[in-house]
Amino acid sequence: MKLFTLIFALIFTSQLFAETPMLRATPYKYVQAAIGKGKPHFVELGSDSCHSCQIMGRELYKLKQKNPAFNIEFINVKCERQAAYDFKIRMIPTQIIFDAKGKEVYRHIGLLGSKELHQLFKTYNF
Repeated sequence: MKLFTLIFALIFTSQLFAETPMLRATPYKYVQAAIGKGKPHFVELGSDSCHSCQIMGRELYKLKQKNPAFNIEFINVKCERQAAYDFKIRMIPTQIIFDAKGKEVYRHIGLLGSKELHQLFKTYNF
């Protein structure tokens, strides 16, 4: 019985401290096709093996869960090298916001905090 209780406690606590998943990668061709179709887009370019990108990916995942209508995309440049070239990525993570017409209106390199993200989405009318 003690063993059962111990196993149950370990499983329960591991669930409490489980990390938020990262935003899933979207194939570059789908992001290309969607940009400029009447809604703003937030594109995160990074890698699933980059620590800073993982932090951003978790923040964006939480934001997307709260706001499913927001166009938030993650492109894994480790797998989609053409995207890194086309978007002229020098460092990761890089965040780019495109307006409803597909024009780049914002670019940032590095981490963005939760407050900064919320302000960006408010500023660019997501």
